[in-house]
Amino acid sequence: MGDHPAAAAEFTPSGTLRVAHSLRSIDEEIPMTAGHTRKFWGWGVKEASLDDTAKRELAERMSKTFGVSGLVCDPDPRIEEIKLRAPRVKPPKALEPFCTVDAEERAGHALGKSGRDLIRALARDFRNAPDFVALPRTESDLKALLDWCGAQGVAAIPYGGGSSVVGGVEPDVGDRFRGAISIDMRHFDQVLEIDPVSRAALIQGGMYGPALEEQLRPHGMTLRHFPQSFEFSTLGGWIATRSGGHYATLYTHIDDFVEQLRVVTPSGVVDTFRLPGDGAGPAPERLFIGSEGTLGIITAAWMRLQHRPKFRANTSVFFPDFLSAAQAVRALSQAGLYPANCRILDPMQAQMSDAGDGSQAVMVLGFESADHALDAWMARALECCGDHGGTYAAGAAQTTDDAEVTKKGAGGAWRQNFLVFPYIREAMVQMGILGETFETAVTWDRFPEFHRVVMEATQRAVNKACGQGLVGCRFTHAYPDGPAPYYSVLAPGKKGRLLQQWDEIKSAAAEEIIRLGGTITHHHAVGRDHRPWYDKQRPEPFAAALRATKHTLDPAGILNPKVLIDPV
Repeated sequence: MGDHPAAAAEFTPSGTLRVAHSLRSIDEEIPMTAGHTRKFWGWGVKEASLDDTAKRELAERMSKTFGVSGLVCDPDPRIEEIKLRAPRVKPPKALEPFCTVDAEERAGHALGKSGRDLIRALARDFRNAPDFVALPRTESDLKALLDWCGAQGVAAIPYGGGSSVVGGVEPDVGDRFRGAISIDMRHFDQVLEIDPVSRAALIQGGMYGPALEEQLRPHGMTLRHFPQSFEFSTLGGWIATRSGGHYATLYTHIDDFVEQLRVVTPSGVVDTFRLPGDGAGPAPERLFIGSEGTLGIITAAWMRLQHRPKFRANTSVFFPDFLSAAQAVRALSQAGLYPANCRILDPMQAQMSDAGDGSQAVMVLGFESADHALDAWMARALECCGDHGGTYAAGAAQTTDDAEVTKKGAGGAWRQNFLVFPYIREAMVQMGILGETFETAVTWDRFPEFHRVVMEATQRAVNKACGQGLVGCRFTHAYPDGPAPYYSVLAPGKKGRLLQQWDEIKSAAAEEIIRLGGTITHHHAVGRDHRPWYDKQRPEPFAAALRATKHTLDPAGILNPKVLIDPV
């Protein structure tokens, strides 16, 4: 794809940070950073990180926002600085050809990509690095590996793309096991078969998002599932964590696209029927969707596809306040219009995303189709917005076949921020600023009170932990019966205490979310970080059933210990 320069930052007239670089957008569905070097310690690739000028300007902006001085980014970790414990176990000769003890591979598989992970990586804390990394090439390799782990009492941690933000890939397994390995499925990276009649494809579980779309493109098809981690996550990981993707309504989760699964478990291979629908008892593939690598490893899946969109209609709608915008989202979600994008940002979020000036809430609204023009859908959606105080530019309802339109205006600014924010957050943490998020979902009837209490509880926790800070909210997805609010925290932290500060804030928010009947996670998964609240949310009879299932499929309890459920 050629070389891409490092990111550069500039500040807009509203004072928000814009990061500009030549990486391509998710909407183009091609690798944004092909050929570059992934970091072992942080998000994405080295070449896309903020450069020194951008970091300095970001520090100046944060200093002005919070009235603090002396914000300087700590240096990036170097692999030569990282002290990894000696491997406690080593693979037998039969497994050695696809296993490695390379230091950068071990360090890169030690942590996920959450703020907690980043803070520890910057502290050079890789204490839970796997003893070795396995890169199986075939199902036979994978079966032999799981057999060896079970016989030797070694924990096996499925890695996916390593983009977990909830501790889902960290080999933190306690003292019950002789050691822990990370299983990386990167060699399972092909679209094996395409059925254009039924509009589906058989895809291997280790495929990363850009490669998947590249192989579907010549057939005029797309999976059209774009989580924020799209470039650095895999199909198997999306399925195992019930990933939320591109669509804000209707097709919100990867669940909607799974037609059939093939899973290798320690007890054998589970290969489900490929069907458009099924009423024969509980659907077996649903057992593994959201299983987070605790029951087996997904090697392939038949996935429902779509024709690539040809028509688009996109606009931004401005509201006097966030709750008015939320009422408009409810009207849209219950009208059966199913926009591809229907996200709202409160005034703080809009300003930080360069989608507004901080005085109004903003809706990013979009429709797409491979079949028909969208003027009527957009016109009706704008009527719904107008009923709740929304204002928008003239001509907003017009359909276009120009994909570039999605990159313009407030919606385009939001998309750009969506792609580059992980790099901005990384620089913030390096200078001692907390920039973190949590998400949930709740029904419409409870949302106004739920939102008020969660915002107030989070702000109190921020003030207590950091002295000051900003709390904002946006909707990532919306359903006829409720929204998925996504909360953001931006606050000055204290180097050396960032982990404790964030844990205090997250715990306070999580306790309120569960008390008020929200979910501890809408699309980030459970992992190790959410276990205390997932245990409260999950009905105990179901927990017992899940433990029994794990014992059947994973008798030695080697797969991803401490995630979802403790083994019998």
